[in-house]
Amino acid sequence: MTPPLRRRRKDERPQELLDAALDLFVEKGLAATRAEDVARRAGVSKGTLYLYYPGKDALFKAVVRHYLAQVIVEGGEIADGFEGATPALLHHLARTWWARIGASKASGLLLLILSEARAFPDLAQFYLDEVVAPCHALLSRVVERGVARGEFRHVDVSSVVHALIAPAQFVVLYRQCTAVCARNPVPLDPEQFMTTQIDLLLGGLIVTPSHPRSS
Repeated sequence: MTPPLRRRRKDERPQELLDAALDLFVEKGLAATRAEDVARRAGVSKGTLYLYYPGKDALFKAVVRHYLAQVIVEGGEIADGFEGATPALLHHLARTWWARIGASKASGLLLLILSEARAFPDLAQFYLDEVVAPCHALLSRVVERGVARGEFRHVDVSSVVHALIAPAQFVVLYRQCTAVCARNPVPLDPEQFMTTQIDLLLGGLIVTPSHPRSS
């Protein structure tokens, strides 16, 4: 049976608050966003917001976990169940990241952390622990998979992971910066850019007769 409207509304409220918080954090920044602003955007009272999230810090952490950390968890599940070649896995993970984060409003959280980390060091550390470190661990596991399967040369895994992450960070910053410009002097297709960057990196990773697997 379909639950009563009031029950459905109550069940949807946490997500509505997260959506409103994401909008305001990206639009106004962390410091300028107030709990009452989020409640008003979500159409509830400030007291109702506190029933679900006891403060702005807790709300920000919930936003990061829902829109960013959860995607990394799902990426790990994709990697665990992937049966194809590791280069194809890297491309698949990149497409998933773009669809879920890069092309969404959630990508603005990266710019927020970069701009307000000094003012909110505890939340910056939370972002590192919940997003950066798990992302690095996931990509390290993927690169190590390629090495173990004989697809990739023996490399410094951490350096390769940073080389994979850097283009994603660049395309987010580029889109955020050019979004306020009336004219974009250097066009950029984000999906093609990501594909090209991974292909270039794979050119140095994949084992070939001219590029053997070193010990």
